[in-house]
Amino acid sequence: MSKETFHQLIATLTAEIADRPLGPALDQWLNARHGAGTPTFDNLKQACLDGVAEGWLCEREGGGIRYGRVFKAEDALHRFSVDVVDMQDIAGPHHSHPNGEIDLIMPLEGEATFDHRPAGWCVYPPGSAHRPTVASGRALVLYLLPEGQIQFTKSS
Repeated sequence: MSKETFHQLIATLTAEIADRPLGPALDQWLNARHGAGTPTFDNLKQACLDGVAEGWLCEREGGGIRYGRVFKAEDALHRFSVDVVDMQDIAGPHHSHPNGEIDLIMPLEGEATFDHRPAGWCVYPPGSAHRPTVASGRALVLYLLPEGQIQFTKSS
């Protein structure tokens, strides 16, 4: 799958969520409408697998995590940026989400979970923070960040 086709898949999804507040209701709606086993989930997972195989996703590595920002926040994506990470049994760097964060969890090996959540969507509200953790296997995680906003915690 091409990067352009992936962009269109994301744009179709972000058009549906652009005006929805980030929180528990969106989490439930995404999992009911586009969760594991749905065509949207399957298409996004395959697109991510293709992108990794073709080298335009997860092209960087740091601290045992493969990652990369695929698209900056732009009008065509309803002001969401898109990042994808490849993590296996590891906790990433602590960060906060000034405008919230929407994650698509795509297990690849084992019974991988992301922040204790199985395959599907996880929505963090504005002002939340976490140390993203994949346990019990390997997973790809797609991040949608409103306006591309993320703040990594400085370690002392």
